[in-house]
This record gives sequence, C-alpha cells and structure tokens, in this order.
Amino acid sequence: MLNEIQLGPVTIHMYGLMIGLGYITAYLISCLRARKKGLNEDILWGILICSILGILTGSRILYYIVSIPQILKDPSILWNFKNGYVVYGGISFGILFGYLYCQKKKASFFKYFDLVMPAVSVAQGFGRIGCFFAGCCYGRQTASWFHIIYTHSDFAPNNVPLIPTQLLSSAGNFLIAGFLFWYASKAKTTGTVGAMYMILYSVGRFFIEILRNDFRGEWGGLSTSQLISVIVLFLGILLFVLLKKRKSIVASTEG
Repeated sequence: MLNEIQLGPVTIHMYGLMIGLGYITAYLISCLRARKKGLNEDILWGILICSILGILTGSRILYYIVSIPQILKDPSILWNFKNGYVVYGGISFGILFGYLYCQKKKASFFKYFDLVMPAVSVAQGFGRIGCFFAGCCYGRQTASWFHIIYTHSDFAPNNVPLIPTQLLSSAGNFLIAGFLFWYASKAKTTGTVGAMYMILYSVGRFFIEILRNDFRGEWGGLSTSQLISVIVLFLGILLFVLLKKRKSIVASTEG
C-alpha cells in the first residue's frame, strides 16, 4: 500500500497524516461537546497534552515489555523509534495521565472521561486507516475476496492476500464512537460513557486479534492485547456497575 505520497518536493506520510487527523478531530469534537456541557476548555487542552505524553510513553513501555526476548537479542530495538508502539499501553497511560492532571486541577475526572472517550474512538478509527496504509497490524493470509495485497510494505508480507484487519478495526472504532455519542445523550450516570467504551473496545479488540498475524506477544495462548482486553472488560463492567450503584445509593439517601 502506498504509505508515502510525493507532491513535488513534499512527501506525505499517510500513517502520520491519519494519526494527526485523528488527534485534531478528537480534540475539535471534544471542544464542541465541552461547550454544550459547560466544561472548561482549558482543562480539556491540558488533558489532551498530558494524554498525548501518556500515549507516547505507555505505548512504548508496553512494546518493550512484549518484546523483551527480541530486545535481548538485539538491544538496538530500544532506540529504534520508527515503529514499536502498542495501542493498549498508550490508552492506559493516556487515561492515567489525564486522571492525574484532573486531580491536580481539582476537576471531575469522570465528566471529562465521558466527554473524551467517544472522540478517542474516532481518533482510533483514523489511526487504523493509517495502519492500513503503512501495512502494520496486518491480518492473516486469506483466500477470501475481502483482502489486501501489499507490494511495498515494510511491515506486512508482500504479494500475499491478507485480511484487512486494519479496516475492520477502523470500522469497529467508528461504530463504537457512534454508539457512545448516542449513549452519552441518554446516560444519566457520570462515568458510565467511559466505562462503556472500555467494555465495547475490549470486546472488539479481543475478537479482531484472532484475525491478526503480526507479532504482538503471547501469554498463555492469548496475545498480549487479548489478555489486556479480558482485564479491561472486567474493569469496565466493574466500573459501570459501581457507578450505577453509587448513584442509586446517593439518590435513595437524598430521597
């Protein structure tokens, strides 16, 4: 797939372009929703900056963890920043850094959690399109009509029909975003939109992993991301139930 487009003297890297579009779109969507909800856009900007730092840090750390055997054989992997970023690590640290920022600013984390996570799903949808162009996160070989054949990829096997798992992931993320925007308009318990993101994304990610064929680490027969998906699903359900229960207790106390 053509990851580099040459426009005169300018080279456009589609992966980076899609990642950038994802961040910008997510931020603009969050700003619009923040105004409607009366939330502080300065706080939102701070969360964005801290989350980006968390994403870059976390995605790299998790990559190092799952690549320990490879790093022991070739330590140069440690300072090769061309690739080697794991989404789950980025999401986890992005949320953590955002939480710490909210704590410092004494802002309601769950309100901003609900605000941002649907937009994060949109950003992920764009990001997976970037993966499609680059050829990373590729799928298994297939005889189906629904496939992609790379000819100049630095990541995917070339000249082999592969399941376009990147496009499936992208479509799934956009669908999750659409559902979360709808759910956010109905939800009456703060924090449940973010919890719902955790539930939906972890389920989708678990199953898409079955179709992928790139190296992602393995733990007890599950890929690293599948194992994390199980944990995130449990935490998402637990958070959803506890938030609902807490609201019910508060409502009964006030009543």
